[in-house]
Amino acid sequence: MARTKRYNVASISNPDMVVNPVGVVSETTEDGNMQLDKAKSDDVPRIWTIICQGKEQMRREGSGQWQDGYPARSNIADDIAAGYGHVIRHDGCVIAYAAVIFDGEPAYGNIDGHWLADQPYATVHRLAVADEMKHRGVATSFMREIENISRARGIASVRVDTNFDNLRMSKILSKLGFVHCGEVTYDTNKRMAYEKLLVP
Repeated sequence: MARTKRYNVASISNPDMVVNPVGVVSETTEDGNMQLDKAKSDDVPRIWTIICQGKEQMRREGSGQWQDGYPARSNIADDIAAGYGHVIRHDGCVIAYAAVIFDGEPAYGNIDGHWLADQPYATVHRLAVADEMKHRGVATSFMREIENISRARGIASVRVDTNFDNLRMSKILSKLGFVHCGEVTYDTNKRMAYEKLLVP
């Protein structure tokens, strides 16, 4: 059986800390033991709870994102089966989830605008943080660790899309140095597209 690779997550109290993603011993912070890990099938119920919390937060904030049945529980199971699902565990409990995809995103092939570079990239979808861990920099730290994973794989670009009314995600992306590159379309839904070029 293949051994699951775990990554130490930067201290939530110090999200600018850079962590080598290969073989680092977990660090205990004031927020406990944080660890980035591949999601497992046993994690689906907890991940689904977190996704539903994200749906409800967006509804309360007036965003139309995630209000049409997507993502569904089956999307999470498919992510894990494909090896895309990643979680952050806090003292062993899942507190955040995202799909990290290195196979490309078909919708990104037809952008109304221009990507920063024509090269392999990582895509982040379905990022959500548990209610009890919100406003503590978890999403920002998660994105930084995704950058670390990408660098370790020789990928020098990360692309993300989000709804026009998802102001929270847009703020996080801007803080992390992502550039608004234009719009991409899923069926008839247009979304803002962002990219960040990674420094080795």
